[in-house]
Amino acid sequence: MKILLVDDHPVIREGCVHVLEAAIPDIEVSHAGSGEQACELIVYHIPGLVIMDISLPGISGLETCRRMLQRLPQLPILFFSAHTSLALVRQAMDQGARGYIGKTSEPRILVQAVQRLLAGHLYIEQALATELVCQNPSAHPDSLKLKGLSAREFEVFVMLARGLPATEIAKKLCISTKTVANYCTQVKHKLQTANQAGLVHLAMELGILNSTSCAS
Repeated sequence: MKILLVDDHPVIREGCVHVLEAAIPDIEVSHAGSGEQACELIVYHIPGLVIMDISLPGISGLETCRRMLQRLPQLPILFFSAHTSLALVRQAMDQGARGYIGKTSEPRILVQAVQRLLAGHLYIEQALATELVCQNPSAHPDSLKLKGLSAREFEVFVMLARGLPATEIAKKLCISTKTVANYCTQVKHKLQTANQAGLVHLAMELGILNSTSCAS
């Protein structure tokens, strides 16, 4: 069984490889340090599972997930990230990921998640799953607005909130600046904000801007 691990930190990659190879027999773990590299690798070496961080240099884990599933719709993807904002967990699962766990999880949780996904099941770390079920939307009414965003619109929203110019967003997402401008208009309309300052404020209120570097 081939597993692709996508993380820009070598220590994290080596630690995960050690844990997985010690617990699961007959697996082969390859790794990539960026989303772009991972997308290139799956063209030649199709994995049975991808384990990926949300925050990556270049394109984010969310965009990498989208591109991978365009090519391999049935590919199971497990997000393994230090960023556990519920908004990000929802976006990841809506994008097509099959699982989400935090990097503070015990090694056995990583192994369990991998085994569950390889068996064809979904897996969300228990603490995150409980929060998703029990969260009272009225505590953060603005979070309901995010449900109206597509995965690509959410990606643009985070990048705009971080202050990236349209030209850089276009380059990262491999789209035209005109398309970025259209997304900007759609995002502001759906989130009911008049300008970029409003997007920044909303991202901070929801904990997205401080809890993720997904546009970096």
